[in-house]
Amino acid sequence: MSKVVGYIRVSTQGQVKDGYSLQYQVEEIKIYCRNNNLELLKIYKDKGISGAKVDEDDLTIEREGLQEMLADLQNENVEYVVVLNTSRLWRSDLVKVLIQRELKKHDVDVNSIEQPNYSIYNHDPNDFLVNGMLELLDQYQRLEIALKLSRGRKKKAQNGGYAGGRCAFGYLAQKSQKKLQVNEEQAEVVRFIFAVKNEHPTYSLSKIADRANIKGYRTSQDKLFTKVQIQRILKREDFYKGIYKYGQIQAVGEHTAIM
Repeated sequence: MSKVVGYIRVSTQGQVKDGYSLQYQVEEIKIYCRNNNLELLKIYKDKGISGAKVDEDDLTIEREGLQEMLADLQNENVEYVVVLNTSRLWRSDLVKVLIQRELKKHDVDVNSIEQPNYSIYNHDPNDFLVNGMLELLDQYQRLEIALKLSRGRKKKAQNGGYAGGRCAFGYLAQKSQKKLQVNEEQAEVVRFIFAVKNEHPTYSLSKIADRANIKGYRTSQDKLFTKVQIQRILKREDFYKGIYKYGQIQAVGEHTAIM
């Protein structure tokens, strides 16, 4: 029996457009594994995160569930990652290349329920053409939606308002309220991280993460801090000081500064 793991993801746009709730994806993966005699070890998830999001400075994919899965592949004899479709794993060519590079390090392939012939190792011309067309169509739909939304977001950002995207650690985005609200518990962590960085400028990101973990602080997903989360927080120093940036736009933010 082949050992596999599952991966599920929804973003705000993806859930509305595709109707793929997290629970639906879980059920489909479990049924698929039962029907194909696969041993499902674990299902990793990311909620409300774009499949195209990547930190362009160090080429890391900003998804904690995905990062946890890729890290666990080093210690598990896994043959496949089972997904509803490949758009759950990636929605841009850059992210696709990064994920496939990591999977190939561990000889792991992708089983896509809705794309039964898909393989990251497949060189059959027909399969390559069909899967490539499906991914191009999915990317086109994403770009079309982004284009329609970008004008309204830019206008909102020019006034310092929250234009969408992943909410910064330390804040809450609530639909009933027009601006971000401070998460006091997380704001305390942010202040601590910057205090350690200012007091010990030679500390590495991992060292700062260790200090936060020893203090008892945890990420928004109640996990230990790693250098990835610390770097993400430190890069948002201007935001925590009340400055909102969106692309080339910079304005005094409507959100309350926590530093």
